[in-house]
Amino acid sequence: MPVTTDVASGPFSATLRASTLPAHERANHSEYMNALLGGGLSLEGYTRLAIQYYFIYQAIEQAADKLAQDPVAGKFVFEELRRLPSLERDLEHLVGPDWRETVRPLPSTERYARRVAEASDWSGGFVAHHYTRYLGDIAGGQVIRRLLERKYGVTEAGSLFYHFDQLGSAPKFRDNYREQLNSAPWTEDERARLIDEAIVAFECNIAVFDELAGELDSYRAA
Repeated sequence: MPVTTDVASGPFSATLRASTLPAHERANHSEYMNALLGGGLSLEGYTRLAIQYYFIYQAIEQAADKLAQDPVAGKFVFEELRRLPSLERDLEHLVGPDWRETVRPLPSTERYARRVAEASDWSGGFVAHHYTRYLGDIAGGQVIRRLLERKYGVTEAGSLFYHFDQLGSAPKFRDNYREQLNSAPWTEDERARLIDEAIVAFECNIAVFDELAGELDSYRAA
């Protein structure tokens, strides 16, 4: 369960990162992610994750479209971050041209998408989910991009989700994002609420990874 954190001291971005670190570590070291990053899955095993991401990012980017003019949330809506076009090209490559008719979300993914929609009724809830996914993709997600290139020979379509060339300098972008977090006009109570929702977002990710782990025997690398 989320635990309200003291957010009164230090930059808010640092407090947010520290407060979510235990959940972040659990997600990174889930059974599914250990199998993927350890090279133990077939490409179809990764494809199962890409399919779930399609539905998750559909929910996040629909919320972004609704909040683009919001004076607070709108500052976190970056066109160059949009992932759905890349995911669509990836799934066409990984699944086939009829992928829209064949892919389905897992129950945990459906719950995750609903949570994104519900939480995005205020700027902090939207940012909690946005932060949890996109900053991780820009940084740690590059490990998966290299894995796709090295193990499966997937360098373009199939791994475009992890290509952030439009950002320019990724470190500068992350610094700017953190400054937006630090300067956003949330009260201390709202910041605590945002942290709690970010922990929920990580738990949603963990639930998806756990459900994918139940399929591992079908997608072990040869």
